[in-house]
Amino acid sequence: MHELSIAHSLVELAAEAAEKAGANRVLEVRIVIGVLAGVSVDSLLFCYDIATRDTLLEGSRLAVRELPLVIHCAVCARDVELPGALRFTCPSCDTPSADIRQGREMQVEGIEIETPDEIAPPPAALESTL
Repeated sequence: MHELSIAHSLVELAAEAAEKAGANRVLEVRIVIGVLAGVSVDSLLFCYDIATRDTLLEGSRLAVRELPLVIHCAVCARDVELPGALRFTCPSCDTPSADIRQGREMQVEGIEIETPDEIAPPPAALESTL
């Protein structure tokens, strides 16, 4: 299950960025994954919860945006989205193409953090004057 190693890498990357930003904790990590990246999103979400235990990311949300497969069709002279990864042919003219323009990505899009100044201060202590 390589999703666990991916989850650990995500946690390390996000924790390092959050620490540099002075975060108390990470609220959300947003990533994009292409359909050809070879990653099971369900497995990655499960592994993410395991990998975040006892870290700055514990309790954070992993938001995954899946990217479809896009190839370039030389005959149509345009990029086209494919309905799946079984046939690498243009849906308009049925010409085969190996010119993949999108679908292999796996990257972090953003990290939402909580910093000390975003946490509400405790109520001021009441002074008693007698």
